[in-house]
Amino acid sequence: MFGFRKTTMVTAADALPGRDTPMPVPGRHEVLGTPLAPPYPPGAQIAEFGMGCFWGVERTFWRIGADHGIITTAVGYQGGFTPNPTYEEVCSGLTGHTEAVRVVFDPARISYADLLKVFWEGHDPTQGMRQGNDVGTQYRSAIFYHSEEQREAAESSRDAFQPVLTRAGYGSITTEITAAGPFYFAEDYHQQYLSDAKNPNGYCGVGGTGQSCPIGVAATGDAASRRAAE
Repeated sequence: MFGFRKTTMVTAADALPGRDTPMPVPGRHEVLGTPLAPPYPPGAQIAEFGMGCFWGVERTFWRIGADHGIITTAVGYQGGFTPNPTYEEVCSGLTGHTEAVRVVFDPARISYADLLKVFWEGHDPTQGMRQGNDVGTQYRSAIFYHSEEQREAAESSRDAFQPVLTRAGYGSITTEITAAGPFYFAEDYHQQYLSDAKNPNGYCGVGGTGQSCPIGVAATGDAASRRAAE
């Protein structure tokens, strides 16, 4: 019964009530040294993804680096019903949230398509309410878009990647693509959890399919190509 509940989305009526008080947000990113919370620099854009356990996902994006357009990253909870949930509440399956990562980026240095390529190749988007051994609605694959341009790019990249996965023997993509709602910052100890200062040898369950998504470098020829040449 518990396992069934963990892999079945809770309804708004049955979700935990949550609270009005938001989680305190650290002043600075442990690795990049930039603020996690708004306001962000003029011209910055936000991308938000769910790819399984957010510890390893966040590290995947901050490792792209400030020189390549990453302004800051943060982990949080998104796509559910409960306001300002705790980690324990999200893991209960009774909030509806997935573990999400916010990526604030400079579109003049890295494109949204480049980030989508990292997203698709960094996890298995065909697993439904799980990611590897991590089982539950909080581990589902998701893209939370912030504009119509992001929505179109996300859907186009999904449609481009599906034939690649199908040829490799994978099933249908189960990634949720939806407009970004509230992003609730996770607790301080989850932020940059796998940084050298916190847990350099910590658990990371993130793993891709080994398939290349046909967007990003080949498709855009912009920021990603410049990175490859450096």
